[in-house]
Amino acid sequence: MEALTSGDFSNETDPFGLFARWLEEATASEPNDPNAMALATVDADGLPDVRMVLLKGFDGQGFVFYTNAESAKGRELAAVPKAALLFHWKSLRRQVRVRGPVENVTDAEADAYFATRPRGSRIGAWASQQSRPLESRFALEKAVAFYTAKFGAGEIPRPDYWRGFRVRPVAMEFWHDRPFRLHDRIRFFRPEPDGEWQRERLYP
Repeated sequence: MEALTSGDFSNETDPFGLFARWLEEATASEPNDPNAMALATVDADGLPDVRMVLLKGFDGQGFVFYTNAESAKGRELAAVPKAALLFHWKSLRRQVRVRGPVENVTDAEADAYFATRPRGSRIGAWASQQSRPLESRFALEKAVAFYTAKFGAGEIPRPDYWRGFRVRPVAMEFWHDRPFRLHDRIRFFRPEPDGEWQRERLYP
């Protein structure tokens, strides 16, 4: 990893491979949530909206996260299925920017991931009307108690509105801090998600 540590990654040709190595290093160095990423969408007025979510999987097809499809981000993605992601690993002085169209993961993928979540998180997915007004904390706790009793010790199915989304990148930019703000920036881009990657170096 000597070349990456020095910031010289200009010979990389596979952005997903480079991302995998950076995430592996971040997992070893970041104190909390190395898979945290900022997710940017736009609302009906074209106003940007951003929040932190967790990356739950990635491969050559894209970056996957899960959420309530009736939440603000879910509704925004339904209207404009495009998004941007930002990973920032402060301990390594690195960041990765991702942009591209968004698609739903399959029901089978969503079911499989939902089944791995802690039981309390699965109950929470049923109890929370995410992003909508909440009259009181007690109302949320009451909903949690209701669904806890409803499902008892049995299986907790995935709600239909709880889904996975895959960002299929058409651009990925890797940034590494360098002295005197002369940072290294390499951008990979392609015309469509299944196209061939091109690469260029950017001024810092």
